[in-house]
Amino acid sequence: MPQGMIVKALSGYYYVLPDGPAREGDRIQCRARGIFKKRNISPLVGDRVVYGLTENGEGTIDEILPRSTELIRPPVANVELAILVFSVAEPAISLPLLDKFLVHTESAGLETVLVFTKHDLLAAGTVHSDSGFGDIRSLYESIGYPIVTTSALAGSGLEEIRTRLQGRISVFAGQSGVGKSSLLNALVPELRLETSEISHRLGRGRHTTRHVELIALEPDGWVADTPGFSQLDFMNVEAEQLADCFREFRSYSEGCRFRGCLHQHEPGCKVREAVDADEIASTRYNHYLTFLTEIRDKKRRY
Repeated sequence: MPQGMIVKALSGYYYVLPDGPAREGDRIQCRARGIFKKRNISPLVGDRVVYGLTENGEGTIDEILPRSTELIRPPVANVELAILVFSVAEPAISLPLLDKFLVHTESAGLETVLVFTKHDLLAAGTVHSDSGFGDIRSLYESIGYPIVTTSALAGSGLEEIRTRLQGRISVFAGQSGVGKSSLLNALVPELRLETSEISHRLGRGRHTTRHVELIALEPDGWVADTPGFSQLDFMNVEAEQLADCFREFRSYSEGCRFRGCLHQHEPGCKVREAVDADEIASTRYNHYLTFLTEIRDKKRRY
């Protein structure tokens, strides 16, 4: 039976690129067998699959091969690298949303790079240097996240991103209206992805991407183009797992007096001591507490 990779999902169809020296035109339009629905399993873009051909030239997905990683939002499998895209300004950086994305990628075991777009606004003086971006950059670099600043207008930062994308499946996600489609257009000019202006009244961009698709990146690599998100849930993260999704908590958690410490009111909590000593940023800790409450509320409801 032939094998391949799902490179696009749209309206119940899955487009499979066969293994071997295939071309873009060799995609096989497939439906998933009913057995997957009975098992409550959905094929995802990025899945390696076994498929069969039908008489009309289409195909059916018969088997989904084991996944190395699985994301729900965005729905992509076998991703190795997450590129989280935010902007220096217009819209302003949402740190709670950034930390939610980081919890999402950490829980999935992905390598993560933070990309801040529209750096030309800072360089041109449109955004004041004291806007807080420098402090934000220093904080997340100190935690261990690589940071790339880009300008699709000036073309800066693109080569560094291309280098990181080679030889792997990567996902782009981030705050709406930050120029994610513009960045992808700059990386792969022939895409001509639809872009939209920011709604200043809402402070966010309109969603312009309508489906999930893997985009071939020369000479080797795949990038997932995915819709922007205004929120993420924590249905796959347990309260006891949340602290481990905050990298800077890990070394302190080992010294807490109680095993399974949730770093709230427990005596002998080394994470809280580190926050009090300014060794852990209070913004990150406050987001942790907010997310912990959100997880508990969702678990109670469901």
